[in-house]
Amino acid sequence: MLKIGLTGGIGSGKSTVCRLFAEQGITIIDADLLARQLVEPGQPALTVLAAEFGPQILQSNGSLDRAALRDLVFTNAERKRQLESILHPLIYAKITTQLAVAQGLYCIAAVPLLLETWQPGLVDRVLVVDCSPSQQIERVMQRDQLSRMQALAIMDGQMSRLQRLASADDVLDNSTTVTQLAEQIKRLHNSYILLASVRISSA
Repeated sequence: MLKIGLTGGIGSGKSTVCRLFAEQGITIIDADLLARQLVEPGQPALTVLAAEFGPQILQSNGSLDRAALRDLVFTNAERKRQLESILHPLIYAKITTQLAVAQGLYCIAAVPLLLETWQPGLVDRVLVVDCSPSQQIERVMQRDQLSRMQALAIMDGQMSRLQRLASADDVLDNSTTVTQLAEQIKRLHNSYILLASVRISSA
């Protein structure tokens, strides 16, 4: 099976791209979803986070207060590294397990920090979803109800746009309409099917 690693900066439109690939019948492994599952009430990872970052990251019902945790880590590089050292190994373990059982000619692992936390051998190709920084900021502010300063702080903690594009095997331009994006995805879908078929025939 051909394994595609999908990534992009915050607000680039990764979720929309995943939905459009899923409409083509492709299995999507969503790192953000896995991360949310890992920190649900009762999960060991949430207990570890509360011990490391304090009870202020928990809501009254015991669930994770994402806004409180975000405020803690995005203003403190060391705290951010702590968070990543706890969650990233668990997330990648789940991704690896799901990749091993995925069905079809190819599948997609959507990992926002794929390039920043590169795991050799995890995927065969890197697909970057791209748009302008100004579009990213607008989308993040609207979606997450963040200030411009908060959106910029998150972007500053990620790989630069130029670095991402230089690391990409394939790029989707999401500065266009959803219709135009869907057309790009159909072309890539056909390309991935061909690549996967060639790999099988030459194996």
